[in-house]
Amino acid sequence: MDTNLQTFEWPVTVYYEDTDAGGVVYHSNYLKYFERARTEMLRSFGVSQQTLLEQNIGFVVRHMDIDFLQGARLDDQLTVRTTISDLKKASLTFCQEIVNPESKTLCRTMVKVACIDNQRMRPTAIPQPIYMEFSLSDR
Repeated sequence: MDTNLQTFEWPVTVYYEDTDAGGVVYHSNYLKYFERARTEMLRSFGVSQQTLLEQNIGFVVRHMDIDFLQGARLDDQLTVRTTISDLKKASLTFCQEIVNPESKTLCRTMVKVACIDNQRMRPTAIPQPIYMEFSLSDR
């Protein structure tokens, strides 16, 4: 992960419901952790998903690459680190990783998210105030 970019961090605790029969985090739950961290990053910029929905604006995953490196386990205290690696007029790319308390990366992903008009289901420009927040976050 590029350390020149501003990193947003979100804590995650692994609960019983997140794990399989062996006490290891089920693979699809990593996607939930990543999604929650992106949502909380938006919230930290003062962006409300509800307000965006009222304006018929949504952010949808366009593409994702994910690398599962090591399993997390029940009761692990993890951190999701998120940076914005690319910003375009109607899309942005997040680099995210889930690390343990020793900063060992357990899972990483690159997620391209598109901004859409929810009524037309077509790409639309990222609203200017949000775009400015995103562009300031990658310094």
